Amino acid sequence: MTRARLGTFLNPGRTLATAVDLARHAEELGYESVWVTHGGGRDSFVVLSAYGAATKRIAVGNGVVPIYPRHPTAMAQAALTVSELTGGRFRLGIGVSHRPSMESMLGLTLTEPLGVMREYVDVLRGAVGAGASFDGRHFRVTWSYAVPDRPPAPPIHLATLGPKMCELAGEIADGAILWLCAPDYVRRVAMPAIERGRRRAGKSLEGFEVVAAVPVAVTSDVPGTRAAFRTELARYLTLPFYRAMLEGSGYTASLAEFDRTGQTPDALADALGAIGDAAKCRAYVDAYRAAGVTLPAIRPIGFPEAAWYRDTLEGVSAS
Repeated sequence: MTRARLGTFLNPGRTLATAVDLARHAEELGYESVWVTHGGGRDSFVVLSAYGAATKRIAVGNGVVPIYPRHPTAMAQAALTVSELTGGRFRLGIGVSHRPSMESMLGLTLTEPLGVMREYVDVLRGAVGAGASFDGRHFRVTWSYAVPDRPPAPPIHLATLGPKMCELAGEIADGAILWLCAPDYVRRVAMPAIERGRRRAGKSLEGFEVVAAVPVAVTSDVPGTRAAFRTELARYLTLPFYRAMLEGSGYTASLAEFDRTGQTPDALADALGAIGDAAKCRAYVDAYRAAGVTLPAIRPIGFPEAAWYRDTLEGVSAS
């Protein structure tokens, strides 16, 4: 029997060494790929280089790198370097991020995200290939990678929440990466939008990767773990792109409760993740597969220091 595909997000916590050891363990457990979020902490390309150096088979990917702070040629340089280091095991994930992060924190302007992303991917594809020659509204680039033996160009995945970005991913990318999109939303909204984008490009869904980060925790301490997850979710509930997606998922009452209390409702936490025994977590992963996700990637709730973290990796991977 062929084993169902499964990846994992392993974001480092207190020490990078702990995360590297977990990446090595994930490979031993049979995970297909290990992914890292690129936030305000460690650089995901460097972390993935460490994961790649410590492993032999498992694919590594960032999910995802914001595009506005990094020119597409700089993104290409980093991507091709990690691809070379890992022998072609690298997967590139990019996204537009959010206005509070880009504008308030970095002083950048998040304008025309769909138009910028379309041009960005066009430049990026040239830059990881034979060379970029582009003259558009947002980018003007003539550039090529100055390395004699070009490493394999990585597949490009877009972070997607709303239907318009899902459509764009289907049209121009090799895959999509979803986060906090419940299985019902994936089935009703994300997959039909991705398919519309594929049709616009004259392509089918065949070969298109749909990665979903799936929050789970294998633990007997359900109340304590749910409290940690509720705290983790709170910051996403203040971001407009996530709120729009969650409203489209039918969680308006939970969002209204959050706005009144400042606390993530238990019902919303229970809808967006699975906490409990391994069977419950595996069933939640299977719900994503049934919704159309080609590569569910479990994201153990919290960070590697959490008491349930290693148990989650081991419990969900067990057949």
